[in-house]
Amino acid sequence: MSEATEPSLYEKLGGKDAIDAAVEIFYGKVLADDRIKHFFDDVDMPRQRGKQKIFLAYAFGGPVNYSGKDMRDAHKHLDLNDDHFNAVAENLIATLQDLNVPQELIDQVITIAASTHDDVLNL
Repeated sequence: MSEATEPSLYEKLGGKDAIDAAVEIFYGKVLADDRIKHFFDDVDMPRQRGKQKIFLAYAFGGPVNYSGKDMRDAHKHLDLNDDHFNAVAENLIATLQDLNVPQELIDQVITIAASTHDDVLNL
């Protein structure tokens, strides 16, 4: 008898519907945040939201294939710094808290997000 496979973070978070809801709430927060909203002035937000939903599903172990730009290429033209990265992380945490995600899962999400720090900031 084989052991049951541990559910992915994607599954623990609630799957596609939960990721979709989180992305919508997250970008609402980001676009209201004076520290970072200007980065999205010329961005096609419906397209951005769609790309983010696919990327997060992939990053959290969901049943999708991500074929977009890697983090370094996607952010290299933005001149981002730690303050910007932290603002995004704060908005992500607040989004997950709004959705009543357990702290243990928020910690897992933030660990994944933190692992992108050097690539996002092109360090």
